Parts: sequence; C-alpha cells; structure tokens
Amino acid sequence: MRLGLLLCDHVRPGFQALAGDYPEYFRRLLADVHSIEIDTFDLTAGQFPNDLDHYDGWISSGSRHSVYDDVEWVGRFADLVRQLDHERRSYVGVCFGAQMIGHALGGEVKRADQGWQVGTKRVEVIKKASWMDPAVASFRILHSNADQIIRPPARMEVLGSSETVPVSVVAVDDHFVGFQGHPEFTPTHSAVLMEARRKTLIPDEVVNEGLNSLLEPPDTRVLASWITTFLRQR
Repeated sequence: MRLGLLLCDHVRPGFQALAGDYPEYFRRLLADVHSIEIDTFDLTAGQFPNDLDHYDGWISSGSRHSVYDDVEWVGRFADLVRQLDHERRSYVGVCFGAQMIGHALGGEVKRADQGWQVGTKRVEVIKKASWMDPAVASFRILHSNADQIIRPPARMEVLGSSETVPVSVVAVDDHFVGFQGHPEFTPTHSAVLMEARRKTLIPDEVVNEGLNSLLEPPDTRVLASWITTFLRQR
C-alpha cells in the first residue's frame, strides 16, 4: 500500500531531536503495516501531487495555520480535498486535515468557544463504522487545537464526540475520515508543545490541566489499527 502524506506543517526545529519531523511520526504510527510506503508532499513549500492514481490513499497532518487563512497553499489544499472527494479517493485528515474536510465541503470551522484543547481527551464513539476494529465504546487521543468544526457540512457524519470537542471523529461517505485529535502525537511531544505555548498562546491553567491529563496514555494502537483498516478496506 502506497500512501501520500500531505504535510501541512513541521515539528519545530528545536523539538525534532525528540522524535523527528511529522513524516517520522506518521511512519511510526503505521509501522505495523510492513507493506506500507509513504511519500511526503510538503504543501507548505508548494509541493502538491501531480499523479493521484499513483497512491492508494492519502493522509494529512495538522498545522499551526487555520483552514480559513488567506494563504495560497491552504487554498490549494482545499481544492485538493474537494478533488479527492469528487473522485472518492481515500483520505484521512488529522486535526487541521480533518477541519479541512469540513471547510472544503461547505461546513464552518472557527475558533471554538471552548478554547484550546490540549493533552489527552476521552472521545465517546457515537456511531460505529466498519473500520473501527477493535471496537471500543470510547478511546483516548492527544489534542492540540484551538479551531474546531462548528457546523459540519451536510454529508458529514459525526462518529465520535467529547464534552469539549463535539465533532471529534468524522466521516464522509466511505472515503473520508477525520480525527480532530492527533493519533500520531506522543505524550512527550504533547508536553513539550504545551510548555512552549504556555502564557503566549495557552493560559497556565489550561496547560496544567493538559499536563495532568497525560497520566492517561492515548490509545495509539487502537487508532493506528482504525486508520490502517480504513485504508485497506478502500
């Protein structure tokens, strides 16, 4: 299986000594799939795929940008997501990538009234999909986001929800899946990112609560299995 990774940001250079850049994060997440090959397209540098047929599926990273930013590559990414949808190609959106599904297909994404969501969050599965193997009633996932999908587009189904992130896991028909959280993150990366944003972006009390939440580890293996099962089914 060959995947195209649509890279929408980079790990800060000072943090890359911890675990590399986002392509390494996604390769580790999907490492149990021995036949997988991942090619990276750095959208922030204008590197967009020319041959969609060359890939069995697509996955996109998070970003420090917002999907509604007036930035050239962000607009091109929205067009690409609409093309992937029109051609019913398999796509997994992570955080910013999930928000782009909502934005590109006519929903609304904005800064949520709930404020920054950081650390480990428990998400309830409210609708079961065939690729959710193993089946669980809820799961834990790491977060780092201020934006959320506020109004899903008409064709979007909400599969998972939490108290502070009502639109947590989404699907469009059988070819798009999105996670508002970060299945590829590690608790160490989450902690370092929170500390780097303390006071400048995220209030002290939110950071402290997020750090305490890391005592509950994310269900990384469950999420990796879901993503790979979804891609294999397609």
